[in-house]
Amino acid sequence: MDTQFFKKKRRQEAYALATVMVIGGISIGLFASAARWTESSSVLNDRHNTYNSAVAAAEGATELVLSYLDRDFVNQSYDPANLIAYQNLVPTNDWAAAYQFSDGAGGVNRTFVTGSSTNVMTSLSGQFAGLYGLAYNCSVRANARPVGPYDMAAAVDQELQLASIPVFQFAIFYGMTLEINPGPAMKITGKVHSNADIYTCPGATLEYADTVTAVGDIHNGSRAPGDPTAPSGKMPTYDMTNQPTPHASSLTLPVGTNNSPAAVRSIVEVPPFNEDPNSPEGKQRYYNNADLVVTVTPTNAIVQTGQWDGFKDVTPDVGVGTNASYSFVTTNDSFYDAREQKNTMLTDLNVGFMNKWMTNTAASGGSSLNNRVLATLGHPINSVYVNDERVKSGNLTVVRVSNGQQLPPGGLTVATALPLYVKGSFNAPVTTPGYTNTSNTLPASLVGDSITVLSQSWQDYINNTKSVTQRPATDTTVNAAFMAGIVQTATVGKVGHYSGGVENFPRFLEDWGSSGKTFTYNGSMVVMFPSQYATNWWNDPGTGSANYYNAPTRKWAFDVNFLDYRKLPPATPMVRQLIRGQWSVVAAR
Repeated sequence: MDTQFFKKKRRQEAYALATVMVIGGISIGLFASAARWTESSSVLNDRHNTYNSAVAAAEGATELVLSYLDRDFVNQSYDPANLIAYQNLVPTNDWAAAYQFSDGAGGVNRTFVTGSSTNVMTSLSGQFAGLYGLAYNCSVRANARPVGPYDMAAAVDQELQLASIPVFQFAIFYGMTLEINPGPAMKITGKVHSNADIYTCPGATLEYADTVTAVGDIHNGSRAPGDPTAPSGKMPTYDMTNQPTPHASSLTLPVGTNNSPAAVRSIVEVPPFNEDPNSPEGKQRYYNNADLVVTVTPTNAIVQTGQWDGFKDVTPDVGVGTNASYSFVTTNDSFYDAREQKNTMLTDLNVGFMNKWMTNTAASGGSSLNNRVLATLGHPINSVYVNDERVKSGNLTVVRVSNGQQLPPGGLTVATALPLYVKGSFNAPVTTPGYTNTSNTLPASLVGDSITVLSQSWQDYINNTKSVTQRPATDTTVNAAFMAGIVQTATVGKVGHYSGGVENFPRFLEDWGSSGKTFTYNGSMVVMFPSQYATNWWNDPGTGSANYYNAPTRKWAFDVNFLDYRKLPPATPMVRQLIRGQWSVVAAR
C-alpha cells in the first residue's frame, strides 16, 4: 500500500478545507461590513430625508405667516406694533403633527417675526428694481423639529418688504387688459405693467426701453379678442436687459377684499353718506384726500375744505347765491362732444384764477385758507375734487380744467368721477412743440372717468354741424399724470370694437393731423377701471362719419420726475405688494 499517496491526499484536503474556511470567513466579514455599511447608509439617508423634510416644514411655517402678512397689508390692517398675532401662527395641517415648531428662543408653537416700527421710502428689489416704495422691512423665521428617532431640527428665515408703491412710477399701468398698437413709431421710456394680459401689435415700430410685466400673458404680434383690426405682422422690440415678464406679481390697490377694476373705481367716486373715511376704501378716495371739494348743484356751486378740515364751507369770492359764486369755478358753459355725440353740462375749473384767489388776502380770498392748509398738512393747496350733481336728459355732465399753464406753487391734482377735459397747455412753462424737459414743471395729475385733451384753439360754440376740419387744433403740451377709465375692446352684436389702446387713451376731438400739430405729453398713464359715463366706442379717424378727430403728432415720454418721491403728484395712489427678499436655511435653535 502506498501510504505516501494517502498522506498527500489528506494534506490537500486539509489545505482545501482551510482555504474554504478562510474564504468563507472573509466573505462573512465582507458581508457583515456591507451590512453595516448598508445600515449606516440607510441611517444617513433617513437622517438626510428627515432634515430635508424639516426644512420644508419650517418653510411651510414661514409661508403661513407671509400669507397673513400679505392679507393684512393689502387690506390696510397690518399693525407693526402688534406682531404677536403673527408669531402665534404655526401650521396645523395633518403633516404638521409630525413636527414641533418653535421660534428659536424657547417659545414652542410660535414663529419669530420682526419688523420695522415705521415704513420708510426705500429702493425696491426683484421685479420692482428701479422703483421705490414706502416699505416695512420684516423677517420671519421658523424652527421645525421632527417628532421621531432623529433629532434633525431645521430652520428657515425669510426677509421681505411690505411695500406701498406709488403707481405713477410706471409709464403705463393698467389694472386690466393692456393694448398698445400704435400706427406711427413709438418708444415707451418707462416701466409698463398690466394686472391682466398685454397685447402689442404695432403698425410701424414700438420699442419698450424699460421693464414690461404682466400678471397674465404677453402677446407679441397679436391683437385682443374682439379687436376687429387685422394684425400688422410686426413685433415690438425690447431692451436686451429688460425682457418681458409674464405671470408677474399682481399690484393691488387696497380698497378692500374686492380689488376688481369695477371695485377700484370707488377711488374716484364720492363716498356714500355713512362710509368711514378710515376704511380701506375711504382711505383711498380722492374725495377724502383732496384739500378742496367743489360741489355743483342745480342751484349753486359750493367750495369746501376737504375731509382734513371737516368739509367746511369756503366764503364765495364772486357774488352770492349764484352758480358763479367763485372766480375760479364756472358752471354755465357747454360744448358738443363728437365722440360721445352729446352736449355737455360743464363745470370749468380755471387754474389761473385759482392761483389769484390763493394769493388774495381779502376776506373772501383764499390766502388765509392756503396758509392754514400749509400749517396743517405741510403743503399749500394742491388738490381739488370736483363733483357736479346736475343731470339733464341726453347731456353728459363733465368737468374741465382750463388756463392751467402755470400751476399753484405746490403743484395740482384735479380729480372727479366724471369725464375730465383739459383745455390748452397744462403745467407747461415752456410750450415748444416736442419739448420734453420737465425740470421746471410742478407735480401734477388729472383723474377722471375719461380724459380728453382740447387745444387752446378749441371753441365751445362748435356744434355737431361742424366737420372735424372746422375744429383745427394748435400745438399743446400737458405735463401731468393721467388716471382714467377706458371703453374696453369687445364684440357687441357680432361687431368688434377696439378700445383705441394706449395710443388713444387720451381722447381728442379736433383736427390735429391736417396741419401737423403736436401733442406733447410728459407723465404717466394709468388705467384702473372701465369708463362709466363716457362710454361710446373709439373709432378710427379714417372711418367716414366716425371721423371726429384727426390724430396729432404724438411726442410722449414718461416723466422721470416721478422717480423722485418728493416730486410725485399730490394724492398719488399707491399699490401694495409683499416683496420677497433673501430666503435662507439657518442654524436651528
